[in-house]
Amino acid sequence: MKEWHVEHMKNTLLKFVTGLTENASRREVRINNKYGKVGSVSKRIDYDIKHGVTNNQVCSFLQLMRTEPSYSQIRAHNGSMERLDEIQAIFHAR
Repeated sequence: MKEWHVEHMKNTLLKFVTGLTENASRREVRINNKYGKVGSVSKRIDYDIKHGVTNNQVCSFLQLMRTEPSYSQIRAHNGSMERLDEIQAIFHAR
């Protein structure tokens, strides 16, 4: 079950850092406004931490997203680095 929470944490962070596409539907925008804020993402990751993911795993994945060439397309999205800085500040402070 711990592996599921690690994957959920990674998918949550990828979705948050990527943000919305330019041609997002009204439904996607509405869902993003409701659940895509940094507070909601932080709560979901806290849930994963409660179930076995460590804070070090979260921080190392955030650092991996910042430096790994395979994540260069995600970093290229508009505002992705700002969102990455925002979420990284929350989890490095812990």
